[in-house]
Amino acid sequence: MSASRQRPAGDHPVATAADPAVHAEAGPAAPGTGPAPQGEDTDNPGDRTAVIWTVTGLLVVVALAGTVRFLTEWLPGAAEGTGFGRIAKSIEYPVYAIALGFLGNAVLSLAGVRDRMAAAFRTEFFIKIGLVLLGASINVAVVVRAAGPAVLQAIALITIVFAFTWWFAGRLGIDDRLRALLASSLSICGVSAAVAAAGAVQAKKEQLAFTATLVIVFAVPSIFLLPWLADLMGLPDAVTGAWIGGNIDTTAAVTAAGAVAGEQALQIASIVKVTQNALLGVVAVLLTLYFAVKVAPGGSGADAAAQGAARAPRFGDRATLLMLWQRFPKFVLGFIAASIIATLLAESVPAALLEPRLDAAKELQVWALTLAFVSIGLEFNLASAKDAGWKPVLVFFMATLVNLLVGLGLALLLFRDFTF
Repeated sequence: MSASRQRPAGDHPVATAADPAVHAEAGPAAPGTGPAPQGEDTDNPGDRTAVIWTVTGLLVVVALAGTVRFLTEWLPGAAEGTGFGRIAKSIEYPVYAIALGFLGNAVLSLAGVRDRMAAAFRTEFFIKIGLVLLGASINVAVVVRAAGPAVLQAIALITIVFAFTWWFAGRLGIDDRLRALLASSLSICGVSAAVAAAGAVQAKKEQLAFTATLVIVFAVPSIFLLPWLADLMGLPDAVTGAWIGGNIDTTAAVTAAGAVAGEQALQIASIVKVTQNALLGVVAVLLTLYFAVKVAPGGSGADAAAQGAARAPRFGDRATLLMLWQRFPKFVLGFIAASIIATLLAESVPAALLEPRLDAAKELQVWALTLAFVSIGLEFNLASAKDAGWKPVLVFFMATLVNLLVGLGLALLLFRDFTF
């Protein structure tokens, strides 16, 4: 989801998945894994060191995930009969995972090695695996019934939140490129949307870095706040899931909040979020079109507008269709395919034969999501927010409130009568 097109270096370098900011959700490839130029010595000590640190970081992630699984299974029984017993039974594994991720983050940062291991903290990679496996546990009938309301909610939320963020940021005098990043990340899918928007509008790396930080700063508290508010208001599972899926910016945080809220809420939250993700390519094309015509770089006046119009994509042409496909999050197809396959197998394979395999898929799904939630804590970095000023923070806060209120209204309207 975080792929962006390469452009010549200049005043507005396009950020790629290798940027530290993008790594918050996309995660860079491990250093030293690409092909070496012909004739170059591939036995580079720096490459070997980077690989060693990445492997060490991966071992840290796996060890923390194993500790999460142990605590989830052992602590409720160990605390039974104590004052902590009831709380221990109600704590879901995402809470342990994120908490241990933060603890590991602090320890590694104090030791001065966190940044060296950062390539191993692949939140987006783990979450995509977990969501595809989650699809195997959702009957395709649920996906089909939820698809219509999810599409309506996604279109309405993206339009309203994007428009408000763009307008409010403009009133505060924020640069158009940063406005595009803020509006895209808030209305669609967090850092991945910001990365796609950065490629479309040629944003500066610093703008992308700050947007990515804001996404994570606001998403992490939402993991716990929204399920608590939904429980406080007595919302049905489907409404809770739709509210979570439509409002929390990152796919990983949506999945964590859905897991805290319950299995049925998680199913709807995932369907709503992947629907929003699927619209990312459309928004990227529209932004490219707008900036090419209205904010064309490399010129001024009528000449700039003419050059921008010549470069602007047109819906239906081959280049635009290719861009849509490049921006489209492919894991959405895996999620749907897994649901279809599991549903077909449930109708044709005896339950005694199928259920152990579905249980194994469920176990792998929990492991993948646990790795992702641990990585959320390990990746968290508040330091880059200090240099950006208060205006983007205010925009993000106000747009988040609008998103919460509009999203709750749409969830109640579209999912109130939904049954599993």
